[in-house]
Amino acid sequence: MAKKSRKERKQAAVKQNAEKQKKVGQELMPEAVVEIHENVEKRAAGEEAAKEAGKAEEAKKAAGEEAAKKAAEEEAKKAEEEAAKKAAEEEAKKAEEEAAKKAAEEEAKKAAEEAARKAAEEEAKKAAEEEARKAEEAAKKAAEEEAEQLAAEKRAQARKIYEKRFAKHLDELKWLYMELYGNGSMFAELCDNLYRFYEARNDDLKERDSKREECPDWYKQNDMLGMMFYIDNFAGNMKGVESKLEYLEKSNVNYIHLMPFLDTVEGRSDGGYAVADFRKVQEKLGTMEDLESLTAACHKKDMNVCMDFVMNHTSEDHEWAKKARQGNGEYMSRYFFFDNYSIPAEYEKTVPQVFPTTAPGNFTWLEDAEHFVMTSFYPYQWDLNYKNPRVFNEMMYNFLFLANKGIDIIRIDAVPYIWKELNTQCRNLPQVHTIVRIMRIISEIVCPSVLLLGEVVMEPEKVVPYFGTVEKPECHMLYNVTTMATTWHTVATRDVGLLRQQLDIVNGLPKEYVFLNYLRCHDDIGWGLDYASLEREGIRERPHKQYLNDYFQGYAGESVSRGELYNADPVSGDARFCGTTASMCGIEKAGFEQDAEAMERAIRKDVMLHAYMFMQSGIPVLYSGDEIGQVNDYTYKEDPNKAADSRYIHRGAMRWDLAANITDPETVEGKVFEKLDQLEQIRKTEKVFVSNADTWTLDTWEAGVLCIGRYYDGEKILGLFNFSEYDRTAWINETDGMYTDLISGEKMEARGVNIPAFGFYYLKKDE
Repeated sequence: MAKKSRKERKQAAVKQNAEKQKKVGQELMPEAVVEIHENVEKRAAGEEAAKEAGKAEEAKKAAGEEAAKKAAEEEAKKAEEEAAKKAAEEEAKKAEEEAAKKAAEEEAKKAAEEAARKAAEEEAKKAAEEEARKAEEAAKKAAEEEAEQLAAEKRAQARKIYEKRFAKHLDELKWLYMELYGNGSMFAELCDNLYRFYEARNDDLKERDSKREECPDWYKQNDMLGMMFYIDNFAGNMKGVESKLEYLEKSNVNYIHLMPFLDTVEGRSDGGYAVADFRKVQEKLGTMEDLESLTAACHKKDMNVCMDFVMNHTSEDHEWAKKARQGNGEYMSRYFFFDNYSIPAEYEKTVPQVFPTTAPGNFTWLEDAEHFVMTSFYPYQWDLNYKNPRVFNEMMYNFLFLANKGIDIIRIDAVPYIWKELNTQCRNLPQVHTIVRIMRIISEIVCPSVLLLGEVVMEPEKVVPYFGTVEKPECHMLYNVTTMATTWHTVATRDVGLLRQQLDIVNGLPKEYVFLNYLRCHDDIGWGLDYASLEREGIRERPHKQYLNDYFQGYAGESVSRGELYNADPVSGDARFCGTTASMCGIEKAGFEQDAEAMERAIRKDVMLHAYMFMQSGIPVLYSGDEIGQVNDYTYKEDPNKAADSRYIHRGAMRWDLAANITDPETVEGKVFEKLDQLEQIRKTEKVFVSNADTWTLDTWEAGVLCIGRYYDGEKILGLFNFSEYDRTAWINETDGMYTDLISGEKMEARGVNIPAFGFYYLKKDE
């Protein structure tokens, strides 16, 4: 319990004393006294109450003051606390602001330092980049200067090479040109352009030139094997051919002859030999860029590319012909134009007709131009006038343009017809040889890796001059046309006498002369045989040609051949023959009749003929499809642009569905391909098959059997070939030791060799 204050104890004592007095008074005094006492007490109580009230008031007041004081103190305290708090907050805020300011200043300082660092780095980077740029520019400039110096040195070296070649041939080139034309300014123009075409020749081709200059006999080796084909028939277009190079490699082919692909007009093309533009590829076949791509791809595979250069004539759709037709004298002089028939009539007296039935005569009347124009072949093929030096120069520029596209072998079409002279046959004139010799010189100056292949479809004594001489060569290679025709004569007669005689003529020529040997090509077979020799045996020309055409059509001599005639002339009885090797050997007939035994015999005959061709002196060439035994294609009759030309019977599209069978030995394609592959591998590995090997024939004392001997560098091979459908014996008598048949591996003596029907042997003398 709380202890009472002194004041409170005093007040309590007074109150207690009063109560005691009241009690005593009540007991001792009367009512009045009591009343007085009560009043006094009341007054005293009132006074006390007032006093108490005053005290209460004072207490209240004191309490209020205390409370106020307390409140004031509390308020002051609160205010103080609030002020302190506010001051603290203000202080904190100031401190925070100060810290923030300090942090900001620090951050700014850091940022400034970072910016300065970055700026320094950027500056350093820029300086470094500038230095690098300057160094790069300096290096680039140095590289460019070095490259320019190397290029200059290369150009100087190339120029030196060119000048050396040019100087070697200049005297003869000028003499021949001036003899032909007597025009110094045109000769100077030619010489200037020769160097321009040399400069335009790319580095790969120049390197090819140099390598082949070092080894000029590169094409005379035993690994050369050609194949000819029409681009569209073989693979659609040039890109298609490029995609088939692996197949060609598998076929052992390293020389492809692309049949005519330059721009021509459908329906007036003569199979592409009527050229409308010498610098444009037929659109359906591709572009000049495609040609360059194809030749480059072939070169990477060490494969050579051949094309036809039709220089005897142009198409009537050629730019020159169009201008000539419009009466432009400068262009008319590039052809043979006559305003009346008097001079053409003189020509006709001595000039033979090329196509007497399908294109008779040697001139065509142009109704719109009111002139005659010379057209030895077809009316839409206008003969060029090589008496005009402009014609010669421009055609040489075309020749070099094509050589610079990567062509390795240029086949000169219809070579004997190039020069025309009144009162002659316009064949094989001396000026032709001058032109071909100039072409050979030009190729040796500008593009020495390029070979000239001459198409001369004539008897041997007229063919051989196109080789030129060993000292002054013309064509590098010629087609062995007469031997090809004589081969089929041998098939039809089973008598090798004339063939052996032809081979002896070829074998007696200088070894520098190289023939292309083939069984079939894009063209027909003309029976231009040595009838003087045949007549000594009682065989007359006209009836014999009739027999040959009947035999190969399957009408005579127990023939299994199939094919058609071309350009049959009822007046002279002359005609040419068309058909594939396989069809002429009986594969078509056996297949049609489903005769398995006849098929085996036909395949044997086909392979024997190829084995014989490989044994000849020169380079063998296949026609596309021969490697799989492809037969005649009669669908050409359904095409109005081809129906009149039976040569399309052997120009059928490549049967890739059949080519897929080359690995199947149960199929015709597989059998033919495998056997030809074996022959090709033997030819590549046996050095006696080089073109300059000694080659001769031996008498077998058997009409149907041919024997060819080859000798080179101590090695000797004898080829025995039975052209008869019966077994025969080759009565040879080589007494120099044992021989091994390279086909079967059998060892035997080269004496009285028995050969099965359409069989053959490759007998190599044992060491």
